[in-house]
Amino acid sequence: MNTGTSQDAARCELIGHLAKTAVSAGLTIMRHYEAGCAVKTKPDQSPVTAADADAEAIILRDLAELAPDVPVIAEEAMAAGDVPDTAGRFFLVDPLDGTKEFVERRDDFTVNIALVEHHSPSLGVVYAPAHRQLYVGDVMAGVAWTATVDADGTIGKPAPLRIRACPTGDLSVVASKSHNTPETDAYLAQFQVGERVSCGSSLKICRIAEGRADLYPRLGPTCEWDIGAGDAVLRAAGGRLLAPDGELMRYGKPDFFNPGFVAAGDLAPTPIEPFMRVQARAPYP
Repeated sequence: MNTGTSQDAARCELIGHLAKTAVSAGLTIMRHYEAGCAVKTKPDQSPVTAADADAEAIILRDLAELAPDVPVIAEEAMAAGDVPDTAGRFFLVDPLDGTKEFVERRDDFTVNIALVEHHSPSLGVVYAPAHRQLYVGDVMAGVAWTATVDADGTIGKPAPLRIRACPTGDLSVVASKSHNTPETDAYLAQFQVGERVSCGSSLKICRIAEGRADLYPRLGPTCEWDIGAGDAVLRAAGGRLLAPDGELMRYGKPDFFNPGFVAAGDLAPTPIEPFMRVQARAPYP
């Protein structure tokens, strides 16, 4: 990833620090996962636990040291009304994407950190603590990689990530366990789907980045912190994440809200907008 300039070196160093921060947050999440923790309900009726709060505290502390001048949009801080100015570049943080999966003792939850520049994710880190798998994408360099993490948090040797070549036969589709809808089924009826795999959190986007799937439609609302890091990994691996109108997803919207999206590998999916129902607005800010 280092092409020899000081800017490249600084970017590589930042990516390394973000990867370690995500893993550190993941270690804390797994301690809560193994010991159990109380669950509360936020105003939008989504669950939140001490694991969310403790992981976010680790990430915010590290980002304050790494890049004190870069504002951070973090899920739990947003829920508490902390909305900094994001006119320039900013970090997006979801300390525990897939809290519902975490609470239900499933293993597909993730830590997500993305850097947004010029309304696009320029780099992202996704860590799946229960799988001990790390995904990293540098969109500017066009480099994405994954690594296995040891039980003590040591990051193993990186392996490159790349979307697979455009399928000539059946598509492999990833879909949400918690958010499947008749509209999703109607959208997928346009395609020749051979395999449909369900999993939670931003792992669905990473499945496309690592060449294990071709398409992931989400015809329901998310927030930018849910998808920013996965989007960066996917773009760096050669894929794309599109807004409902078929354009590349933009970030830093006034409410940080996405009514829906479709993530794709080496194919050009039709827009999801015609298949969507009117959605509720974002719960924040």
